Amino acid sequence: MGARPAGLLGCALVLSLGCTACRADDLEQGELATKLVPSPVKYSVLLPEGYAGSNKAYPLFIFLHGGNGDDGFLGQFAGTFTAAWAAGECPEMVVVTPACGRSFYMDYRDGSQKWESAIVSELLPAIRAKYRVEKVKERTFIGGISMGGMGSLRMAFKHPEVFGAVVSMEPAIEPAFAWKDVKLEDRFWRAPGLMETIYGTPLDDVYWAENNPATIARDHAAALKNSGLAIYIEAGTEDSFGLDRGTEFLHRALYDAGIHHEYRYVLGADHVGRSVPPRLRHGLGFLGRWMNPPAVDPAVDALHLMINRLKKQAGLTN
Repeated sequence: MGARPAGLLGCALVLSLGCTACRADDLEQGELATKLVPSPVKYSVLLPEGYAGSNKAYPLFIFLHGGNGDDGFLGQFAGTFTAAWAAGECPEMVVVTPACGRSFYMDYRDGSQKWESAIVSELLPAIRAKYRVEKVKERTFIGGISMGGMGSLRMAFKHPEVFGAVVSMEPAIEPAFAWKDVKLEDRFWRAPGLMETIYGTPLDDVYWAENNPATIARDHAAALKNSGLAIYIEAGTEDSFGLDRGTEFLHRALYDAGIHHEYRYVLGADHVGRSVPPRLRHGLGFLGRWMNPPAVDPAVDALHLMINRLKKQAGLTN
């Protein structure tokens, strides 16, 4: 995101959320050796309390930080995760946050840095080899906040065979299918030089579209629907960066394409502040509901019988 405002965004998001922080020694630290980006990728891992004393394999959640953040981001939300687990809102998971700077989690157009590839093709296998996690897409999740929300959507939409669900909070996405249609109010906080570093000089609008979540959803709707990917998106009504506009646009793109998802427009919430931890818990609750749906719901079954009867009477069905 932009030059000075973007730096503030990355810091403010960590420092003013009002969440229960976790000491660095409560998290495991690791480093991924890779040639896909300029230096080894540091990452932090949050393990369930009973991990060491069990033989259980846990779901895996790759939790991506916002712009200018790093793996310390996970410590700011450790209390939110553990509170959700303790309340039974979602199953315990192994949570991993890699430090990816201001990369947009992108494979750069010029090939100089390949962050998406590093996460999907190298970090994910490394975590699966090192920790007891379920090695199936149905229990492999990705999500994040702001830049992390954008990156998680892109990777989930481009790799629905890898991820079973995505939880994207206030994603840093624009309300357009093409770069030429992005208004100044939706990009003023991103320096043109940063965009060209990532998307090419001059900016390659085709490459931008290929990596824009709304355009991916529109152009690959059938693949997304058939994948069974569970999608959760949300933004606050008062988002200072206007990211509610991009999120609403994506919601409409998904709805118009017939791609089922959950969308939450949080009244009074801004990009940072006290609203963010409870919003994350709501997203974690989405994962819990998706992983453990009620097997039978008599009320729904009865409603379906009545609706089918009414449709038949109206001539909508035979």
